[in-house]
Amino acid sequence: MFMFVPVVAYYIVFKYIPMGGNVIAFKNYNFTDGIWGSPWVGMQNFKLLFTDPLAFATIRNTFVIAFLSIVVNFPFPVLLALMFNEVRKQWFKKTAQTLLYLPHFLSWVIVGGLVITLFAQESGTINHLLKQWTGETFPFLYKPVSWLTIFLASGVWKEAGFAAIIYLAALGNIDTSLYEAASLDGAGKIRKIWHVTLPGIRSIVILMLILGMGRVMDVGFDQVYNLQNPIVSNVSEVISTYIYRMGLQGGQFSLAAAMGLFEAVIALVLILATNAVARRFGQGLW
Repeated sequence: MFMFVPVVAYYIVFKYIPMGGNVIAFKNYNFTDGIWGSPWVGMQNFKLLFTDPLAFATIRNTFVIAFLSIVVNFPFPVLLALMFNEVRKQWFKKTAQTLLYLPHFLSWVIVGGLVITLFAQESGTINHLLKQWTGETFPFLYKPVSWLTIFLASGVWKEAGFAAIIYLAALGNIDTSLYEAASLDGAGKIRKIWHVTLPGIRSIVILMLILGMGRVMDVGFDQVYNLQNPIVSNVSEVISTYIYRMGLQGGQFSLAAAMGLFEAVIALVLILATNAVARRFGQGLW
């Protein structure tokens, strides 16, 4: 019981108590009057938020990038775990796992530097090769489509290997007799994966999807901030960077808090909706 005290204290002090600060989303906050003394303005900050073209574009970009991240990034750890599960050479399996896990421990400052080193138009490695082959360079980081592609690919490269650990653990709990029975029925490798492996980890996949939906609006600040540039700001400006620019840089704390509260409410709705759909298939988290 006492082992839970530090964990409970952490969430109370750093998660639940700070939620009271969301009240500044309904106030015209200033340092002089403080959180409780600042004048109450009701829904005015939210009205400003949804009438500001920049804020609307930011919300749209966040939804687009979040949707693409779920579609592109979510299946990769599952596919990696399935491939690792089929590898029989242990030395190759351990080597490949280590190489794919390592990027997770690199900060986005380092990863962003690597991406820029590879794709920069003037000094990037890839453009250097392109210039030798074709005589021209391509602005990978300055075109919306190529920027989004690089953004999604860098996210997969950094996190997919580490996320696959969870699915590998789930694969280890599948009863091997099910594979033997499938072999007796004449099932090949693909049939075994489809009828034994995937159903065996279905509950974990759905659990991870529900948890992932809670972070779908929280498009990583570090990743976006280190990869974006003013030329692609029309697709790269998301809620986290908007809050940073408007709140910390612009001093509009109430407006930034309103955006943050909106993000949290949408995330809660997405979690509830995803869990409701999962419950229909008997796999709900609660």
